Amino acid sequence: MEFKSINPYNGEQVGLHTALTEEALVEKLNRSQVAFESWRKVPLAERCRLLKKAGQVLRDHVEAYAKMITLEMGKPILESRSEVNKCAWVCDYYAENAPGFLADESITTDADKSFVRHDPIGSVLAIMPWNFPFWQVFRYAAPTLTAGNTGLLKHAANVFGCAQQIEDVFAKAGYPPYVFQNLIVDHDQTEVIISHNAVKAITLTGSERAGSSVAEIAGRHIKKSVLELGGNNAFIVWEDADIDKSVKIALTARMLNGGQSCIAAKRFILMEGIYDEFVQKFTKAVKDLKPGDPLDENTTIGPLARLDLANQLNKQVQESVAKGAKLLLGGDQKGCYHEPTILGDVKPGMAAFYQETFGPLAAMVKAKDIDHAFQLSENSNYGLGITVCTKNTEKALKYASSLSDGAYFINELVKSDPRLPFGGTKNSGYGRELAKDGMMEFVNRKAVYVKH
Repeated sequence: MEFKSINPYNGEQVGLHTALTEEALVEKLNRSQVAFESWRKVPLAERCRLLKKAGQVLRDHVEAYAKMITLEMGKPILESRSEVNKCAWVCDYYAENAPGFLADESITTDADKSFVRHDPIGSVLAIMPWNFPFWQVFRYAAPTLTAGNTGLLKHAANVFGCAQQIEDVFAKAGYPPYVFQNLIVDHDQTEVIISHNAVKAITLTGSERAGSSVAEIAGRHIKKSVLELGGNNAFIVWEDADIDKSVKIALTARMLNGGQSCIAAKRFILMEGIYDEFVQKFTKAVKDLKPGDPLDENTTIGPLARLDLANQLNKQVQESVAKGAKLLLGGDQKGCYHEPTILGDVKPGMAAFYQETFGPLAAMVKAKDIDHAFQLSENSNYGLGITVCTKNTEKALKYASSLSDGAYFINELVKSDPRLPFGGTKNSGYGRELAKDGMMEFVNRKAVYVKH
């Protein structure tokens, strides 16, 4: 089997990748298990040194890696560079903080000595998406490898070029062979990989359907899984908010990466008193976006990564309009490019309200008051993150404990940051990435008890 990587902007072939045979796949899995036995014994200081070097490799080759991201999935080159540099940041973060995270935790008991130590568990399989093809991988790999595990990557088929470059980053940094391996395989090989003795845990970022399937397979084999799935984030604007500032934040929150992000703001829940002003200013800001070749430095909005994604978004727009939403801007699609689109008067029951819209579609929703806004926000099967824009931050903080999402940001877009745990609730998945929490997901927290 061969996988073609296609540039979504012009339809040209970027690369051709040959799937592993079953024998070659099993060989890679066996090598991962053997590599783990030696890698786990490498001193932590050396693992941190190599991770720091990986960050430098990313910076040294930022142009080549950014170009591959843009060619394979279509995001503007400026955003691709930022993604690569963010990966270097997460490498630096764990290189500096891993010794503290992995240190023994002393606990007072009736023993002469008792503590918790943190041991690696084995090979961890990552099933990763195309939308942030470098970042999603590095935010898993940096803590997982540094904890002493080995890594296996099953990337999305349309970004296999990025996957090979990521494997190359670790090779250039000096990691031992087979500590991190890229697997060119189709979805039908997933259970073969998960069931292998080398694989001790699985992390997946992707759709609900993919997450449910992988969790079921992992459950049958009694293996831990971490799922980071979809989102339908609310962006709530109170009447006292600085509207100009809120619009600027909102534009990035929705249109970054062409809106192809689980943590993008999708439902803009606006107090009735500021609804018209916000919509007017937001519409003007969206009109100023510059479509075009994503390799052009001036392009600020590119195509969607695949034709089926653009078709799906257009279908959601049409269904919402048919149920009474007002088409305020955009709505047209040409191939993989879908115009940045704004829908007004969106209500529960419309596709633009209850479904995840993975593209440049902003749904404007009216709220009677603050409590109503949060009721609308909670009216979702997802629980990834919420933004609240207001000058009264103390009042906004009082709502944090009553909301179910995994993140609550005030006057800022929801974003992943190496220093903060990242993950959701409900259909957005379970487990946490990043910060100390992300490193703890794939270690054996071993209780040690000593009496003389």
